[in-house]
Amino acid sequence: MTLTQLRYAIEVADAGSITQAAKRLFIAQPSLSKAVGELEAEMGIAIFDRSSRGVTLTEEGTRFLSYARQVVEQADLLESRYVRDTPVRRVFAVSSQHYAFVVNAFVELVREIGRERYEFSLREGTTQGIIDDVRLQRSELGVIYRSRFNREVITEAVRRAELRFEPLFTASPHVFVSRTSPLACRASVTLADLAPFPRLTYDQGIQNSFYFSEELHAVEPADKQIVVTDRATLFNLLIGLDGYTVSSGILSEDLNGTDIVAVPLESDEQMEVGYLQLAGRPLSRVAERYLEHLRAYVAGVAG
Repeated sequence: MTLTQLRYAIEVADAGSITQAAKRLFIAQPSLSKAVGELEAEMGIAIFDRSSRGVTLTEEGTRFLSYARQVVEQADLLESRYVRDTPVRRVFAVSSQHYAFVVNAFVELVREIGRERYEFSLREGTTQGIIDDVRLQRSELGVIYRSRFNREVITEAVRRAELRFEPLFTASPHVFVSRTSPLACRASVTLADLAPFPRLTYDQGIQNSFYFSEELHAVEPADKQIVVTDRATLFNLLIGLDGYTVSSGILSEDLNGTDIVAVPLESDEQMEVGYLQLAGRPLSRVAERYLEHLRAYVAGVAG
């Protein structure tokens, strides 16, 4: 087993295709296939399931690559520190549901790192995608929520992925609406109050179960519903169509302006927001600092 073989296997997993991985690595596809095959033979496992549509990780391959990434990361740190004689590049990635407070904490982390060398990633995506990102170590942390409605299903999905859910805070449900919406001046709203307005939700891809929805009360019927994939589009539609979305209620005027307001939703639900990490693997110092910024920001808003 060599570092090169480990790097090749990681690239194949990230690309989802030996052909695409070979292009990224600038090597011939047969050479890459041979290197990965030799690694599998030496380890005595099948890292990938191969089909005409590409490759997917096996369960054993997922576990193997979680360790392989650690080995490669440590090798890169050693090389940066002792071979290249340059400052260590900080590497960190977080995947999250569409929360402004996640972005705020990310901004503060980048400001703290300042002039140091770094390579950071912030991914907003589907609930299942976030679980997969952390499981496959594309991201060190994943930020999602649990509620009374989805707790059992989400907890089981996290367990199957060999991850751990750590609570951060609990939020009462709100709705985000345009400042000019008839609902904006209300002290609180009910689900019945929302019925005449378009409901905006985030697309969950092929995993479109209500249990994986980013919004509370997803099973409630809605005559008008619009599904989007990104936060900017959702906010534009909130303003343009007098729509609403169910949320944690935590907004950032610095990043999102003042056109959107949060109105409490009368509900018997609560959002337990937390982060996912790989079970049994300690967090990096950068990830710990990110969580400190995240907790500080939320505490400041709540205060």
